[in-house]
Amino acid sequence: MPRFRFSTASPAAVRADLLVLPMYTGPRPGPGVEEVGAALGVDLAAAYAGSKLSGKRGQALTIPTFGKLPAATILLVGLGERGEGGTDALRRGIGKVAPQVARFRRVATTLAQAADGELEDAVQATVEGLLLGSYRFTRYKTVAQDPSERRELAEVTFLGRERGQATAARRAIERGVVIAESVAWARDLVNTPAIDATPDHLAREAQRMAREAGLRVKVWSRDQLERGGFGGILGVGRGSSNEPRLIELRYQGAGRARPIALTGKGVTFDSGGLSIKDSAGMEWMKADMGGAAAMLAVMRAVGLLKPRVNVIAAIPSSENMPDGGAIRPGDVLRHRGGKTSEVLNTDAEGRLILADALAFLAEQEPRAIVDAATLTGACMVALGTELYGAIGNDRDLVRAVLDAGEAVGEHGWELPLWKGYRRLIDSNVADVKNVGERWGGAISAALFLREFVGDTPWVHLDVAGTAFAEKPGDYWPKGATGSPARAVIRYLLEDGAGAPAAG
Repeated sequence: MPRFRFSTASPAAVRADLLVLPMYTGPRPGPGVEEVGAALGVDLAAAYAGSKLSGKRGQALTIPTFGKLPAATILLVGLGERGEGGTDALRRGIGKVAPQVARFRRVATTLAQAADGELEDAVQATVEGLLLGSYRFTRYKTVAQDPSERRELAEVTFLGRERGQATAARRAIERGVVIAESVAWARDLVNTPAIDATPDHLAREAQRMAREAGLRVKVWSRDQLERGGFGGILGVGRGSSNEPRLIELRYQGAGRARPIALTGKGVTFDSGGLSIKDSAGMEWMKADMGGAAAMLAVMRAVGLLKPRVNVIAAIPSSENMPDGGAIRPGDVLRHRGGKTSEVLNTDAEGRLILADALAFLAEQEPRAIVDAATLTGACMVALGTELYGAIGNDRDLVRAVLDAGEAVGEHGWELPLWKGYRRLIDSNVADVKNVGERWGGAISAALFLREFVGDTPWVHLDVAGTAFAEKPGDYWPKGATGSPARAVIRYLLEDGAGAPAAG
């Protein structure tokens, strides 16, 4: 992890191996470009335009200074239209070039001066973009790393205009580092192959994290789950030799106030069970615990940032496999609290384990429940891979979480909890069945979950399209993204705690 600091030094005078300066669409120079160009004796904006670059987000040009400046190399980075995209333009702009930036040991930048609004928000976004954009999962590689991917970054200096901004910048740096590290940890959990990332592995990682972050933790074993009536978690895990777990985490930051409750789908591998997927459908199913990993990352950030809010998480984890003990289509499961579900498709398993966790959390009488899950392909059909779906029983809560995601660049869209579709999950033999018709599948899945939250305000985030990327994005490589951890963290810091938080 590089060391971050704040300085009011002139960009033309700062010592660095790389000086990162912003450009806007036009191209037009951003903060520091003209000053540095004058000191170098070069029209940097003209050089940028001469390279057929327009200032589009992420378009970059490297210019050596040949010893004429204390900074050895200049990197001009496009941010798009000036004033468009807010702080997320910084996050995405630096994220696109982060692997290139990370090859230099000492970096300085005026990037945080380029966004309208508070410097604190801009610094945090830049930290997140740099760290998340340079993330790589190399744990299983045995060959020498590609030199273009090598990370040398040791120090990053944010250049500001006023010394009085230093305290706010330090706060933003701390927050950005914690959030980025938490999201990177979630990515590691998701990217780890399922042969290693079993439910027990997930639980042990959560225990280790809880010790570091100062959280209370309890891991429910199979025997404890049986005594507790968690029939969904147990049922989905019956076909696997890897026993299921429930990870319970608690953070106390607001005295006796009612907590906000979190859960996430933790299916560490989804073969589909007896309703087995084809091989192509299984290729990314190690990522079916992306919702769980994201919520664990949220709890890590909460423990380290210590907001004035109480949070409880219950993370269910099972492996869905098709051996002789696996649940069958037509079986009935009894969930926590006694409600029953008829299993017509064993590949609709995420809602079965979430039902137990939601029922357990509702017993805790929280102010609100937020769940995240790679739940339905139907949500991907509706919203694609750049938006998650948000469905809930409380419009204010849904809006608050979506606004939080908007503020940090994790965008979602509300889908209706259309009560008319409740009939689609009526069962002849149980309280509810786990699948409805093909059409509106994301909504009928949410209606199934709705059965287990009682009257508690609740929002379900279907991240099937956003939790795992088949192509690199602005600040993630191919693989796990960590979505929607940053949106939920923002919600907890701002709306949940009732105090403003930078984004």
